[in-house]
Amino acid sequence: MVDPDDTPSPGAPPRVRRALLSVYDKTGVADFAQRLDALDVELISTGGTAETLREAGLDVTDVAELTGFPEVLGGRVKSVHSAVHAGLLARRGHEGDADDLDAHGLVPIDLVACNLYPFEEALSQSGADDATATANIDIGGPAMLRAAAKNFFRVAAVCDPASYDAVAAELEENESALSSATRRRLAGEAFAHTARYDRAIAGYFSEAPEPDAAPEKEGDVLPETLSLSLPRAAALRYGENPHQAGALYGNPSRHFEKLHGKTLSYNNLNDLSAALHLIDEFRDDEPTCAILKHTNPTGMAVAPTLEAAYQRAFSTDRQSPFGGIVVVNRPLDRATAEAIDRIFTEIIIAPAFEEGVLGFLQEKERRRVVRIEQAARTDRRPDVRSVVGGLLVQERDPVLLPGHAARSGWEVPTERAPSEREERDLAFAWRVAKHVKSNAIVYAQGQATLGIGAGQMSRLDASELAVRKGQKAELDFEGAVIASDAFFPFADGLEAAARAGATAAIQPGGSIRDEEVVSAADEAGVAMICTGHRHFRH
Repeated sequence: MVDPDDTPSPGAPPRVRRALLSVYDKTGVADFAQRLDALDVELISTGGTAETLREAGLDVTDVAELTGFPEVLGGRVKSVHSAVHAGLLARRGHEGDADDLDAHGLVPIDLVACNLYPFEEALSQSGADDATATANIDIGGPAMLRAAAKNFFRVAAVCDPASYDAVAAELEENESALSSATRRRLAGEAFAHTARYDRAIAGYFSEAPEPDAAPEKEGDVLPETLSLSLPRAAALRYGENPHQAGALYGNPSRHFEKLHGKTLSYNNLNDLSAALHLIDEFRDDEPTCAILKHTNPTGMAVAPTLEAAYQRAFSTDRQSPFGGIVVVNRPLDRATAEAIDRIFTEIIIAPAFEEGVLGFLQEKERRRVVRIEQAARTDRRPDVRSVVGGLLVQERDPVLLPGHAARSGWEVPTERAPSEREERDLAFAWRVAKHVKSNAIVYAQGQATLGIGAGQMSRLDASELAVRKGQKAELDFEGAVIASDAFFPFADGLEAAARAGATAAIQPGGSIRDEEVVSAADEAGVAMICTGHRHFRH
C-alpha cells in the first residue's frame, strides 16, 4: 500500500542538522564526524563510536540521552527505541508526524552512518562456532540502516566508510544538504549491505546444523528460496571472450592468494577452481601433481617426490600442458619448479613454496603463481550455474577420501577380483575421472594417468581418444586400469579397454546391459568394481 503522504518534500533538499553515528568499523569515522561538526551538525552516537569521537575532541550526545534509556544486556540493546526510529522515519512537513514528534519530545535524525558486526570475518577464524555466529549478529545496525534507507526522501543512510569523503564534500558544497540522487544511491547501498549480511547469516544456519540434526524431510537439503548477495571481489577485463563483460563475486581470498603475475582472468579463475577441487581429492596423499587445461586434467600422478609426480603427469600428454595449470599438494620444491619451468605454464598452484622457489618462479612475468589459502573441501556452498529461465543448484559432489572407508558400497560383479595393485590404481583413476568432463574415461597405472578421454559424445570415443593420446606419448597400456565416470551402456567400451591392455575397470554400474558388460569383462579376464555412484561433470 502506498501512503500518498510518503513523497519527497517540495523545494530545496533537506539540510542535515542531526546525524547518528554507530559503526563497528571505525575507519575514517572521526574525520567524517569532524567535517559534520564543522557544519554545525549535532552528533549522536553509541558505545565505542562515541568514545572514538570524544577522543577526537568532539561533542557527542549519547543515544541513551536521546532515548532516556540506558544500554542494557551488555550492549545488545541500545538503539532499538522509538526515539531513534521515529527520528529516522518521520516525514518532514507531514502534519501527523510532526504532531507525534512534538507530543513525545522526539527529534528528526537526518543522517545515519552505520556498518555492521563482521559476521563473515568472525566465522572465517579458526574455532568459530554457533556462539561466535550469534555474538556477531547485529540487530540495531540493520534496523537503523533500513529505517534511514526507507525514508531516503529525507534521510541519508551511509554504510560504507569509503563514502564518507564524497558525502562530506557534497554537504560542504551544498549548504549541508544532499541531493535526492545521492540519498537514493545511498539507500540502495544500504539495502544491498543488509541483504548481503542477512544472506550470510541465513547461509550459515542452513549449512551448519547441529551434528545430530536431520533435515525436516528426506531430500530437503536445498532452500525453498535461493538468495544470493555477494560482494564484487574483482572487475575482470572481460568474460570468457573479449566481447563479454566479466566480474568475480564472493570471497576468493579465503581460498587462494595470487603471489605473482598479471590479474587472473575469467578463464584463469575457472581453471583455478577446477584445479583446487581436483587436488583436494589428494590432499592427504603422497606427493601429487596434476596438470590441467580448460578445466580438464591432462595428466596426474602420485609419486615419492613432487618432481617424479610432475614428470609422470606430464608424460601422459606432452603437448596439452603448454599454457596450462600445474597444481601440487605439497610445498613446491626447487627441483619440481625447475622441471615445470621448462615449458610455459600459465598458473602454478601450491599450498606453500620452499625457500627460494617463489623468487625463481617470479623471474617470468607472464607466469601467475598462486598459494592455496584454504582447501576447496571447506567450500560448502552449493554448486550454482545459470540456465535459461533461472539457476540450477545442487549439492557439491563430495570429496572421495582415499582408503577402504570411502569404498563402502563397492561391489565386484566379475569372477576375478582386482589385485591389491589394481585396486589402488582403480581408486586413483576413479578420483581423477570425477574431475574430467563427461563422457570421461581415465586409463592409469602405478597411480599415474596413461590416457584421458574427456567430453566426448560417446563413451567408446572417449576410451579410444584416451588410448590414442597415450600411445602418441609412447606409453604402454598393458596391465593398466580404466575408470569410467558413468556406466558402460554397451559391452563395446569394456572390450575396447581390454584390447588396449586394461586388466581392471571401475564404473558405477546400473546399465540395463550390466550382465552383458560383466560377461565381456569375464571373457577378457578383466576384474571390475561397481561403485554404485556416478560422477558426471558437465
